[in-house]
Amino acid sequence: MRKYLLSVHSVAGEVRNPMTDEEMQETTKHVYALQEEMKSAGAWVFGGRLHEPDTATVVRVSNGEVLTTDGPFAESKEHLAGFYIVEAADLDAALVWASRTTAIVGAPIEVRPFQDESEA
Repeated sequence: MRKYLLSVHSVAGEVRNPMTDEEMQETTKHVYALQEEMKSAGAWVFGGRLHEPDTATVVRVSNGEVLTTDGPFAESKEHLAGFYIVEAADLDAALVWASRTTAIVGAPIEVRPFQDESEA
């Protein structure tokens, strides 16, 4: 089994219809149900939702000096909003989890395999 990162992206400034409390509760219920299904299938490794990009701190080393700046780290409209790390037999199996996730959260999902130690 190979590990895959399913990264959930939000788009800064994207106008989305605001959810009612009931819609938010329903979406959350579906997200937790999918997570439980991943766990039951043995695919779940780890996952989490992130705060907005403006809460990020970037750490760099320049000329031997450690510098920190407020985030986000990239000038981009799209930002990492959360992620799952899953184990899947192959890319197709990981894409199934990603398609189920994007159907619930309504945001793009990027799927990337982790590099094996032997590939480094």
